[in-house]
Amino acid sequence: MRVKKILAAGLVLCLSLQLLCACGRTQKVLTNKVHVGVTYYDQSDTFLGELLASFKEQLNACESGDLETAVMIRDAGGSQKTQNDQVKELIDAGCNVLCVNMVDRSDPSDIIDLAREHDVPIIFFNREPVAEDMMQWDKLYYVGADARQSGVMQGELAADLIKQNSQIDRNKDGKIQYVVLEGEPGHQDAIIRTETAVEALRNNGIKLEKLGYQIANWNRAQAQNRMEQMISQYQNQIELVLANNDDMALGAIDAYKKLNYTDATLPVFFGIDGTDVGLEAVADSLLSGTVYNDKEGQAGAMVKLAVALVTGYGMDQIEFKNERYIYLSYFKVDKDNVGELYEDK
Repeated sequence: MRVKKILAAGLVLCLSLQLLCACGRTQKVLTNKVHVGVTYYDQSDTFLGELLASFKEQLNACESGDLETAVMIRDAGGSQKTQNDQVKELIDAGCNVLCVNMVDRSDPSDIIDLAREHDVPIIFFNREPVAEDMMQWDKLYYVGADARQSGVMQGELAADLIKQNSQIDRNKDGKIQYVVLEGEPGHQDAIIRTETAVEALRNNGIKLEKLGYQIANWNRAQAQNRMEQMISQYQNQIELVLANNDDMALGAIDAYKKLNYTDATLPVFFGIDGTDVGLEAVADSLLSGTVYNDKEGQAGAMVKLAVALVTGYGMDQIEFKNERYIYLSYFKVDKDNVGELYEDK
């Protein structure tokens, strides 16, 4: 099985940057050595692993005789202190631009102070710092996606399926009994994805009854454990599982498999992110749908911004929101279009 790679735009970008470096001799080049230091909150996060693989691929594709690229990647293992130390290590190792996926999005000040002291710009990604912190320095940027859009799309996917299939309402009470598997406490995407998914379902005329929710920290194994607890409590009442990401949706499916539930007694499951395993699950009709988080587009935006910040070329080609934010759009994935992203070998 394979996922189709969406790299054409990134390769065109890199060719353009190489031509700029080669031909724009009359302009001042800051440096043609782009040494990126990356630190991210936890290597167990499937989506981030795939995003960073795309980032490395697209950054390497930019290298030419006129442009040298290198990347150092560090896993913070869920510790903000470790991540702060990693930023110092990356700066000391000569990295001239940082890409940071915060452990604690509300606590970036130490990292910002270190980077500002050494004049190393920061591209935050995927876990957005609060707006006030983004204003601490003029060399702070963010690349990610609009969490509200993902929640709305997840809710719309679920509403469409419920309208098409009356069997989802197994007890025929005119309401859909649902549970939620949420990411970590306080994470802006977790909160917004949950609220907007439920809001979108209701806005589409679906009557709901919330049975419960569990925090599973974006993790498949934790989601399986938490889902087993909810199954024990609610038995066959659960008709819909909304998960803040694909890994947690797959963990919920794992729980039902472990307890030997038949297909006829399963609820419907929806995730977010469109990871490789998530797309496979949609193709195999295990997940009813997911919302694709454009990891290739985000990786490409990070590459483009990192190269522009270091070389001095390309900033005028980047479309920012509020001068320092880059957001990529989500899109819906279900059985009807999953083949555009995922196919058999």
